[in-house]
Amino acid sequence: MTTSNPTSDFINALPFARALGMQLDQIGAGHAQISMPWDARFIGDPATGVIHGGAVSALMDTCGGAAVMSYPGALTTATIDLRIDYMRAATPGQRITARAECYHVTRRVAFVRATAHDEDSENPVATASGAFTFDRKEGSS
Repeated sequence: MTTSNPTSDFINALPFARALGMQLDQIGAGHAQISMPWDARFIGDPATGVIHGGAVSALMDTCGGAAVMSYPGALTTATIDLRIDYMRAATPGQRITARAECYHVTRRVAFVRATAHDEDSENPVATASGAFTFDRKEGSS
């Protein structure tokens, strides 16, 4: 996997992704990894310092979209449905990383699975499954 893929512009094209400090770590052939630093601006519980679930949701949605955009022949994408199961709170102060993969693709819909974790990569913060609509480049099947 490489970050030299043209879809690396995906993050730069999304103002909210830039605002959340998202970074495209890996991308290629229907897979993506995007990470986001812990930031006090995104705390959901001031008593614990835990990042808000909405920030985790945005990270997973963006990572799913990037995985679709990296699928061979994909041109554009939009989220149709995204289900997120939160397993635990992310550890305050730790970077959160999401990984997503397209596991099934039809003519117009890509099905994606994703996980998010903090520095404990064996213990997910959240998992997601979603469906993304996408347009293909002309001549792609």
